[in-house]
Amino acid sequence: MPDLSQSRIRQIAIVCKDVARATTFYRDTLGVRFLFSAGPNLAFFDCGGVRLMLSVAEGDASGTSVLYYLVTDIQAHHDALAAKGVRFVGKPHMLTRMPDHELWLAEFRDSENNVMALMEEKR
Repeated sequence: MPDLSQSRIRQIAIVCKDVARATTFYRDTLGVRFLFSAGPNLAFFDCGGVRLMLSVAEGDASGTSVLYYLVTDIQAHHDALAAKGVRFVGKPHMLTRMPDHELWLAEFRDSENNVMALMEEKR
């Protein structure tokens, strides 16, 4: 039965009040490698193979950071964790098509109501 014991953190979303200000801090002050921006409210960095996503809070995610667990079969992981009582926000869904893969997500809540997500890069 799939679980997250062998998965690695692929992405961490850092909730910001001002993404432009945070981008300057992470890029220029900390020296984290800047990847790209996606509009005024998203910026992506590479931190040793873990992607940092700076974003403005949406919905009730205010004040939290989000861990994205990289998995190889998002539906199987979703089903196994849901069977254990994990509260998913929705079903696995394709978020976007990248040049070499589709990015799939399934958001869930931990025991403390923090937002977490399964992430699959389907090639």
